Parts: sequence; structure tokens; C-alpha cells
Amino acid sequence: MRQLRQFLVLAALLTAAPLLAGHLALAQEARAQEVQGVPKVQQLGKDTPSSTDSVGIYREPGPNSPANPDDVLLYQPPTGKVTGRVSIPDEKLSVIVQPEGRLWREFRTVWLRYGIAIAVGGMAVALALFFLIRGTIRIEGGRTGLTVPRFNGFERFAHWTTAVSFIVMALTGLVVTFGRSLLIPLMGHSAHTVLAEASKVLHNFFSVPFVIGLFLIFVLWLRDNIPEKADWIWIKELGGLLSKGGSHPETGRFNAGQKIVFWSVVLGGALLALSGYLLIMPFFITGIGGMQIMHVIHGVLGGLMIAAILAHIYIGTIGMEGAFDAMGKGDVDENWAKEHHLGWYEQVTGRRVPRNHGTRVHPAE
Repeated sequence: MRQLRQFLVLAALLTAAPLLAGHLALAQEARAQEVQGVPKVQQLGKDTPSSTDSVGIYREPGPNSPANPDDVLLYQPPTGKVTGRVSIPDEKLSVIVQPEGRLWREFRTVWLRYGIAIAVGGMAVALALFFLIRGTIRIEGGRTGLTVPRFNGFERFAHWTTAVSFIVMALTGLVVTFGRSLLIPLMGHSAHTVLAEASKVLHNFFSVPFVIGLFLIFVLWLRDNIPEKADWIWIKELGGLLSKGGSHPETGRFNAGQKIVFWSVVLGGALLALSGYLLIMPFFITGIGGMQIMHVIHGVLGGLMIAAILAHIYIGTIGMEGAFDAMGKGDVDENWAKEHHLGWYEQVTGRRVPRNHGTRVHPAE
């Protein structure tokens, strides 16, 4: 009987020993993490995203250190992003480092500024030189005092809504782009902060009337801006921009130069608005990479359109006599209409003009 009791005691000890040892080991490990705050490091398991080209590390938080910034799941996925683990269903917040962001930042702070400066500054210098050499293009036959209706009130409203909105967005966009490098040394950080915040608000606000005006001019003038054979003649002669004489190509309401401006504004403005709204509403459709691409498109296209509109403004004001009357008053001088839009003049007046009148070719207003 005594030997049986000894055998039972020995069996019980052998059964309880592993359980007791495991319990003591877990308790000791938990206490070490609690006291020392040292995270446990182990290789990623098969259920954890990882890349064969990089090593992933899992940092397990201790029971009393939930706010430790190191207690996250870090790994290097094939996309090149350094991503962590978040406790909410928002994957974009798990991106810790995005290498493409460095390229975008260099574009934003270096290449975009140089590009806009060259495009806009170069256009301004070219127009100034052209004005000094050529001067204002005059009405060859002089003003007659008789006018022809060119644009009605609603057409002028659509034009000026689009034009004023674009000018405001162009100026505020330049402030945001060049403010830190050009304006802070002049006005200081505080004044620049106020100006930059106001520019952002105005830029976003005026995008609404810009899109409305863009839609109106598209509907109103689409029919008159369809390309035709006469446009190629106008393009080959450069609209008479560089010559003081020559034959006058017959054009309708808009010549080839104006049609180029129309389609540039409509298509470029639509893409500008689309990319801008995607930036105003971040992550609505695309992620971080897509937004960076939209910013590149928005910035480059904005700079090119500013340069093109500068040329349009020049021709419509000091570059050509009588051109501003079309959008200013809605009427143009009769001789101006004959010299610049002979086909349109005959259509609206019903008068036939001899083709040997010797007027010269002119660019778009």
C-alpha cells in the first residue's frame, strides 16, 4: 500500500510540473514587460503582410504601454511604402512613409516654381518686346463711327464671369505657389499667413463661378468654334501677326486663333476644375498617390493657361485697336469688323464687300 501511495504522488508531480513551469514563465514574462516596458520582437507570421525583399518586424505592446509609438506593426510592402497597423478601418492612415512624396515635394517646391516662372515670365517678356517692336495694331481704314453688334449682354456676362474668376484663381494660385520664397522675405510670416489663408479661400470659392461661366461659353459659342477649311489659311498666314500687309482670309464669327483660345479654355479649364476639386475633397476618389498626380496636372496646366491668357488679354486690350469694344460695349466698329471678320460681317449685315479691298490680316482679339 505504501508503494502505491508513493507512485500516485510521483505521477501527480510529473503531471503538474509542466503546467506550473509554463504558468511561472508566462507570469515572469508579463512582469518583465510591465516593469521594464521592453517590447517583444519577433518575425512576422504567415498571416502578416510582408515582402520577400524586406524584413518585417512586429513590436508587441506591453499591457501598460498602449501609447508607446513603437508598438505598431511595421513592414515594407512591395509598393515601397512603409506601412503600420491601425485600429480603425482607414488604410490610408497606416501609411507612415511614402517615398513618392519626396518626388512630389521636390516638384512642388522646385520644378513647379521654375516652370511657372519660365512660362508666365517668358510670355510677359515676349509680349512686351512685341509691343515695343510692333506697337498697337490699328484699324487700317480708321474708325467710321458706325458699329456692328458683336456680343449681347448674356454672352458678355458669361465671358466676364469666366475671366474674372480665372484671374482671381490665377493670382491666388501664384500666391500659394511662390508665397514662401518670394513674399515671406518681403512681408514676414504673419502677414503671409493671413494672405495665404485668404488666397486659399478665394481660390476655392471662385472655382464655382469659373465652372458656371465655362459651361455657358461652351454652350453659347460651340457652334461658332467648329474648325473649318478657312482656319488653315489663317494659321498658315499666322493671322497677319508678323506682316503689315497681305490678303485677308475670310473668317466667320471667330477666326482660327480665337478657336484655339476657345478650345484651350474649355478643355483646359475643365481639366483644371476636375483636378482642383479632387484636391479640395481629399481621398474622395483617389488616394495619396493619385492626389499627387492631380496636383502635378493642376499646377502645370494652371501655369500654361496663365501664360496663354496673358497673350489673349494683350491682344484684346493694348495689342489691337477696337478689340476691347467687343466685350466692353458689345459693338465693334464697322471697319474693324470688315478687316478682322469679313465673312461674319457680311452675314450679320447682308452687305457684300469686294474681295480686292486690300485690307490686311490680323490676329485674334
